[in-house]
Amino acid sequence: MLKNLFSVILISAVTQLLSAQSGTVTGKIMDGEFNDVLPFANIVVKGTTTGTTSDFDGLYSLDMEAGTHTLVFSFVGYETKEITGVEVSPDGTVELNVTLNLSSTALDEVVVTTTTRKNTEASVLNLQKNSVSLMDGLSSEGIKKTGASDIASAVKRVPGVSVQDGKYVYVRGLGDRYTKSILNGMDIPGLDPDKNTVQMDIFPTNILENLIVLKSASAELPADFTGGVVNIVTKDFPSSKQMSFSISGGFNPDMHFKDNYLSYEGGGTDFLGFDDGTRKLPISSKTNVPLPPSDNGTLEGITRSFDPNMAAQRENSMPNLSLSFSYGNQFDVGNGNKLGLIASVDYKNTTSFYEGFDDGIYQKWTEPDLYELRYDRRRVGDLGINNVLLSGLAGLSYKTERSKYRFNILHLQNGENQASLYNQDTQVSNSIRVFKNYLEYKQRSVTNLLFSGKHSNEDASFTTEWSVSPTRANVQDKDARLTTFIINNDGTNSISSDAGYPVRLWRDLVETNLVGKVDFTKNFSMFNRKSLLKFGGLYSYKQRDYSIYSYDIGFRAISTVGFNGDPDAILAPENIWTPETNSGSFIRGNFQPANTFDANQNTAALYVSGEFKPFEKLRAVIGLRGEYFTHFFTGQNNNGTRELNDEKVLDDFNLFPSANLIYELRDNMNLRGSYSRTIARPSFKEKSLVEISDLLTGMVFIGNLDLAPTEIDNIDLRWELFGEDAQIFAVSGFYKNFKNPIEIVAYDNRAPTNITPRNSPSAQVVGVEFEARKHLGFITEGLKNLSLNLNVSLIDSKIDMAPQEYEGRTNFRKEGETIDDTRELQGQSPYLINAGLNYKSEEIGLESGLFYNVQGKTLEVVGSAGLNPDVYTMPFNSLNFNFSKMFGKDQRSKISIKVDNLLDDDRESQYESFRAENQNFSFRAPGREFSIGYSYRF
Repeated sequence: MLKNLFSVILISAVTQLLSAQSGTVTGKIMDGEFNDVLPFANIVVKGTTTGTTSDFDGLYSLDMEAGTHTLVFSFVGYETKEITGVEVSPDGTVELNVTLNLSSTALDEVVVTTTTRKNTEASVLNLQKNSVSLMDGLSSEGIKKTGASDIASAVKRVPGVSVQDGKYVYVRGLGDRYTKSILNGMDIPGLDPDKNTVQMDIFPTNILENLIVLKSASAELPADFTGGVVNIVTKDFPSSKQMSFSISGGFNPDMHFKDNYLSYEGGGTDFLGFDDGTRKLPISSKTNVPLPPSDNGTLEGITRSFDPNMAAQRENSMPNLSLSFSYGNQFDVGNGNKLGLIASVDYKNTTSFYEGFDDGIYQKWTEPDLYELRYDRRRVGDLGINNVLLSGLAGLSYKTERSKYRFNILHLQNGENQASLYNQDTQVSNSIRVFKNYLEYKQRSVTNLLFSGKHSNEDASFTTEWSVSPTRANVQDKDARLTTFIINNDGTNSISSDAGYPVRLWRDLVETNLVGKVDFTKNFSMFNRKSLLKFGGLYSYKQRDYSIYSYDIGFRAISTVGFNGDPDAILAPENIWTPETNSGSFIRGNFQPANTFDANQNTAALYVSGEFKPFEKLRAVIGLRGEYFTHFFTGQNNNGTRELNDEKVLDDFNLFPSANLIYELRDNMNLRGSYSRTIARPSFKEKSLVEISDLLTGMVFIGNLDLAPTEIDNIDLRWELFGEDAQIFAVSGFYKNFKNPIEIVAYDNRAPTNITPRNSPSAQVVGVEFEARKHLGFITEGLKNLSLNLNVSLIDSKIDMAPQEYEGRTNFRKEGETIDDTRELQGQSPYLINAGLNYKSEEIGLESGLFYNVQGKTLEVVGSAGLNPDVYTMPFNSLNFNFSKMFGKDQRSKISIKVDNLLDDDRESQYESFRAENQNFSFRAPGREFSIGYSYRF
């Protein structure tokens, strides 16, 4: 008995010892002739019989003894590549991605010998080199170089890319309308349902494979983009077990630990990003709210059911906090089948406090010799914002010999609490001074599912890929409250219709999306060379239900002067209207038909594309995509003169041709040219009858049912040179011609706070891009760890004005002013600069970098009605510093230090007019933020 037990223990110990002396090499083998994987390639440890083959996805995994080895990669008709210096540690995993190129003659064997590269950015550059589309990207390793914990902090390194509001990605200076975000190749809506781009700060870097930005179209890509498609690619089969945890805190001297921060009492679950019911509408939205003295039995109860808190409160502001946990692993489940798992939870709680924010609505004088702007209204005050974002992503993958299945679930939960207190002066419409209390809570959530599969025949010459992705989004403004007190000449405060009665507002938006697509790829021979035929289709259904419930507070036989400017006194128990007194404050409904609509959009698409090499150095990709798009709308305008019931307001079929040519000047040098046609369609709220007001700014968005889609012709040229160690130099040029571009413009002179979308006849955009990534080892070997990244975009845009815009500008031109019938395109930046200086030493686990980003002055709102001047977003010079140091066993622990906005720049949007001093449309001072974080890899 004891002998048997000893034998078992001994055998187990020996097994463990032998296992501890081995490691694993994993990776992907790519076809150097096409941007595709190379299935069933051979991988052998040189001098041994140990080896394996890649699967239909080009992936391989090879267990071997610990030590330094040479691996041999081969495939019939391709060059054999030997990788020397592959160091395998006990229980360690080495990721090694390899590209095999066709040999000059299929009968000769060519052996290419190289050494291992530890910089996995080379894998993304390889994708970029062999991509059929003009592409830029970042690997997860490249993102970590910046010290960024999320994509939004790092993606600015990509040429032609800028980030707005710290989270939304714009490509080539074009606005959100022309940039599209997809997750693993599928559409996904973000927390702002009116944007094409998903906010990038929700994705932690440790679950990402890479981030790809496609700048030229091909038939298999969606047609509704122009600047670029941002594809967020998550890991499905981690090469080994990966588990990490991180925590960080941020402090801004201008925002945190301030005792005059503004907030108000909310619910017990605000810290999790959702309301616990504290702010729910206390009555049914269908309840008929009576006016006194009718139905005296219900009005008092209705009024008392509303939360009496109407005032912003001063309190201490807390620092920012971020937490993140991620896990990934793959398991062998028998018969060569594998199961992959990834999971991530990310939590961010940020507080912003803008003291002395300045917003204004300005107009020109009608007199031609008066140049300075006058304000219709101007707001100056303090604004406190607490934003909570909780995101979770989980993925499960299952792979057999010739199939792979994948399931992902993503949930985003966001709660944003705002409180502001500000003074407002009105000059143009009437001369009045007021102060306002504004409270708002916006709750947003998105749940997205992704089911996908990939199937291959026996020799992987024909593959089928399919995806189905349903999404449900909810956006709720819960009990937004605005109270306005007039500042009287005698020093008292009062409420009257001149400045507006107190308002309570609930908004509900529910959107359901369902997207499905299927793609087929067939390998065949043309011109005696390997070629690819791709074809497939897509169907997308999006449905949105939007409603607003608005109530204001009326007064009967009560003096509002007695409130002494205190909003909380308005609904104090002693001041509420009762049947006995027939005096006091009471709730009344204020329904507006244009605040409710129901709409749906449908897209059906088919495409076919051929990829072939007519000559040895020339690769061509020719494709055609057809999309049929419909938009149905139910709703009416406020005055009831126009009412639609499930009416088809857009019925559009378009063909989108694309052609991409890649000429290989040398093994590491390409010359590219491409042509494509794409489209930008109006959003739900743009092509509608809605009139949506923002209580804080006073701006009103008015829909336009006459909007037409924007059709764009795109031409791209690019020369690119790829070097060792993920170095690159590239020069690109592009031209875009817009038919019926959609812009956000001022509505008319009588209502300067109203904006609306409108088509202009045409526009053109011309630009050049320069990109360089270079380490300084060419100066001296000691500087090889120091690298410079620089990319610059210079863009010129011109739009032909609509007749009403040109007429309005001409009628109100100033003395000495010349009016052209063209101007820059709204939302188009004239230049972008991204620069970074990075130092990394893997030996000591130290990395540090200084990163700069700026976007040129950009037309934000078109003042097309004559008296309304143009609004421009001013350049924001972002200079950030990152430092990180790994330590501990196997460098599993890491300390990170960051400083954001080192230059202490301000975010400004300003009115500009001929010979007039610029005036603020919006001014915020974000200040500098210092943060420190700790992460640990298990």
